[in-house]
Amino acid sequence: MSLTVAALLFAIPVGSASADPKPSLKQLADQAQKLHTQIETLTEQYNGQREKLKTAKKASEAAQKTLSANEADLAAKRTKAALLAQNAYMSGGLGKSLAFVTSDDPESFLDRAATSYALEQEQGEEISQLTRAMDAATRARAAAKARIDEVEKIVGDLESKRTKITKLVGKVESSLFTRALGEAGQPGTRAVRVNLPIAGDGKAAQAARWALTQQLKPYVWGAEGPSSYDCSGLVMAAYQRVGISLPHYTGDQWTAGTHITREQLRPGDLVFFYSDLHHVGIYIGGGMMVHAPQTGDVVRIASIARRPFAGAVRIAD
Repeated sequence: MSLTVAALLFAIPVGSASADPKPSLKQLADQAQKLHTQIETLTEQYNGQREKLKTAKKASEAAQKTLSANEADLAAKRTKAALLAQNAYMSGGLGKSLAFVTSDDPESFLDRAATSYALEQEQGEEISQLTRAMDAATRARAAAKARIDEVEKIVGDLESKRTKITKLVGKVESSLFTRALGEAGQPGTRAVRVNLPIAGDGKAAQAARWALTQQLKPYVWGAEGPSSYDCSGLVMAAYQRVGISLPHYTGDQWTAGTHITREQLRPGDLVFFYSDLHHVGIYIGGGMMVHAPQTGDVVRIASIARRPFAGAVRIAD
C-alpha cells in the first residue's frame, strides 16, 4: 500500500514546480514593443510593394498598348501582302521566258515584265516587313504577359503581408498587451499637441509646419491621410502639401533627396531609423521630430535620440 501511494506521488506533477512562470508586465511590454516593430517593418514592406505595383501596372498598360499597335500593324501588313501576292499571281509570275519568245510585241512585254518585277520586289519587302511585325507582336505579347504575371505576384504578396499585419495589430491591441504597456509606463508620456515655431520659408520648413498640424491623428498602417497616417504616409502627405511628390515607402524616400549628416539637420529634413530604414520622421529642430510612431499611438513630436538613428535626407531647401 505504501509503495502504491509513493508511486502515485511521483507520477503526479507538482503544480508550482512544473507550471511555466507568468511573464512580468515588463516582459509583456517588451513583447508588445517587438510586435510594434514587426508591424512597422511589415508595413513599410507593404508600402514598398504598393509602389512596385503602381510601376508594374503602368508597365503592363504600356505593354498592352504596344501589343495592340503591333498586332494592328501586323494585320495591315498581312492584308497588303496578300493583295500583292494576288496581283503578282494574276500578272503571271511564271513562264516569262516562254511568254517573251512567243510574244508578238516584245517591247510591250518588257514593259509588263518590268512592272511585274517591281511588284515582286515590293512584295518581297512587304513579306520581310510582315515577318518583322510578327516578331514584334510576339515579343510584345510576351512582355505583356510578363508584366501581368509581375502584377499578380505583387498583389499576392500584398495580400500575404496585409494578413500578417492585421493579425499582429489584433494581437498588440489586445487587452493584455494594452494593460502591460500602460502599467509598465511605455511607450512614454501621453501625447499632447505642441506648437513649435519652425524657422525658414522654404518648402522643407513649410512641410514641417504642416506636419505639426496633424498632431494627435492616429497611426494606421498603410494610411496617408487625411485622418490617419503611418510614418512614411505622413512624410508623403507633408511634402505633397508643398508640391513635392514622394513615394509612400521609406526605402524610396531614403533615395529621394540628398544625404546629410546629423549635424547638418534643418527643419523639414527626413530622419530615418533602424538598419532596415523602417521608420521615418520629419525633423523640426532642437533634436526633435514629428512622426507617426506605431499602432495605438498618434502623430506626435519626439526626440530623435530615442530610436537608433540611421541617417537623414534633405528633400528641399
